[in-house]
Amino acid sequence: MEEGFLARTFPSTSGNAPTPIDDDLRLKLYRMMLRARHMEQRAYDLFMQNLVKGTSHLALGQEAVSTGFAAAMRSDDYTFCTYRGHNHTLLRGASMAGILGELMGRECGLMRGKGGSMHLTSVKHGAMGSYAIVGAHLPIATGAAWSAQYRGTQQAAVCFFGDGTTNIGAFHEALNFAVIWKLPVVFVCENNMYMEYTPISDVTAVENPAADRAAAYGLEPVLIDGNDVELVFETASQVLTRAREGGGPSLIEAKTYRHGGHSRADPGKYRPDDEVAAWLERDPLPRYRQRLGKLGIDEAALSKIEAEVEAEVDEATETARNSPAADTSIVEIDVWADGGSAWRN
Repeated sequence: MEEGFLARTFPSTSGNAPTPIDDDLRLKLYRMMLRARHMEQRAYDLFMQNLVKGTSHLALGQEAVSTGFAAAMRSDDYTFCTYRGHNHTLLRGASMAGILGELMGRECGLMRGKGGSMHLTSVKHGAMGSYAIVGAHLPIATGAAWSAQYRGTQQAAVCFFGDGTTNIGAFHEALNFAVIWKLPVVFVCENNMYMEYTPISDVTAVENPAADRAAAYGLEPVLIDGNDVELVFETASQVLTRAREGGGPSLIEAKTYRHGGHSRADPGKYRPDDEVAAWLERDPLPRYRQRLGKLGIDEAALSKIEAEVEAEVDEATETARNSPAADTSIVEIDVWADGGSAWRN
């Protein structure tokens, strides 16, 4: 972990040892990050071909956060994410073709083309929605954790949000109730330093918008390098174990950086060139590949994963391209709980 990042660990109340990071897990983490990176790069290409409907918000450069947590979560845990949620949804197990198809407004999309880039959902994989309203999903994640606590399932809810959300009232309300009720929820601030086009440091009284506010709710400050996938995985494993064992919520701030602008309509020219260059040097993918080489991971194994991921992305792209456009007849179904569109009093 690089200088400037503070990591606090949470000992398990049962004394269980943390999940060891062996070579099999390292290759899994590398594959997961690579799948996320290549899928979003393909989404960018499709957008430039005018095949993606509406805008899109890419997380290129932030893959270590979504990977580390997804690898540590149980299959029945809950993920809540923002409109920058393609990777979170994919890595919980949703179909790559379903995600690309949804971005393209195709019948094969996760929501048959009705949701688009900012509303990806796959309930059967625990991906409980991407939320376009900043901060809206934090109280919902808190409610899901309350449900798990009430039912005694030992499920955990993990809620991802950006640095700008820390200045939204729902952030503070959700944290407060989660602590009061000791809910099994983990709040993860993906701090990429910019709230749309404004540096978070320009509008926030503390240096670390999430970690520096943790103490106000009786939580430990946890500030980590969000571009170090193994550190993210270790942190996720610790706080998820703590949540399952009744230790209550955690608030994680993961420092990371998006390679592009806020959305595809944003060239990101407001960011200093030297800042961008410095963060590109810390790109989590080549950084981790280099680490794997130093650990003696076979180059052939890495090349094999890379070829397989490229083939998977190509196949998913063709599936989405060949899927018919969403039919307008579906606009009035799956609207209310009864499956229809008529208001029920």
